[in-house]
Amino acid sequence: MTPVPALVFIVSALLASSNAAAMTLTSTDITAGGAIPAAQIYPRCGGHNISPQLAWSGAPRAAKSLVLTMIDVDVAPSQWSHWIVVGLPTTASTLPRGTGSLPGGARALTSNFGDAAYAGPCPPKGTGVHHYQFTIWALSTATPDLLPDQKASEVTAQLSRQAIDHASLVGWVQAPAG
Repeated sequence: MTPVPALVFIVSALLASSNAAAMTLTSTDITAGGAIPAAQIYPRCGGHNISPQLAWSGAPRAAKSLVLTMIDVDVAPSQWSHWIVVGLPTTASTLPRGTGSLPGGARALTSNFGDAAYAGPCPPKGTGVHHYQFTIWALSTATPDLLPDQKASEVTAQLSRQAIDHASLVGWVQAPAG
């Protein structure tokens, strides 16, 4: 074998391995880019506060844990966390609608709403459309060092630095007129 074909073979193999499946996050309750249904909205905003069904795939083999976040990205200046679940086992690939218990040793942290559970969308009157970003984060550590009621923008920044991969799904809610 001459050196050039061997090099082509090695480069081709490297390119093929770098095209591994990226993480994905989907939901049977929330359409990507669509309105979030009333079932998932917080009660004081007219909803039922039922957590959506979520499914993910493609977590890297090097991942030691997964973290799920739900952030209102339109709250200034620091965004707003509605749901933070840490310690999801890498063997988990879904949370059912209205999940009452979390898999493995996973636990919900206190969100900016003050709840250590799912707290659905509830944009303040007169603030327009709010976008809610659900993200599944694959970490190379067992559990991130997140603080209760930490600013959502800080949570996202910290997880962005620590994650080896992630996938997001965004839905929106129109705030009532002011």
